[in-house]
Amino acid sequence: MTLEELSARQRAFSDARAWGPFHTPKNLVMALSGEVGELTELFQWLTPDEATAAPDDPATRARIEDELADVLLYLVRLADVLGVDLLAAGHAKIDRNEVRFPAGVGKGALDKVERDS
Repeated sequence: MTLEELSARQRAFSDARAWGPFHTPKNLVMALSGEVGELTELFQWLTPDEATAAPDDPATRARIEDELADVLLYLVRLADVLGVDLLAAGHAKIDRNEVRFPAGVGKGALDKVERDS
């Protein structure tokens, strides 16, 4: 399934329930933020090693997948309501980041720490 097909399916789901009046950009952003918070909660107090291993537990993996799906679906719905092509926007952002952060120039955060000291 493509992102366009997912967006169309989500739109049809919303339309079948007459949710359109509630799916304003403000409401969708707030719902998206709430779902990101629920995803954050799953990792909040874990060590880096525990967070990496979290998907190994089937119950935790199911919760992670559900929250990631919620984030994705609200993001896709928001983009649809706003008329934003997420794939085009994503590619454009990567293009800008390739200029801002050329490959091989630094070592990420370690390079920044060395420059700042």
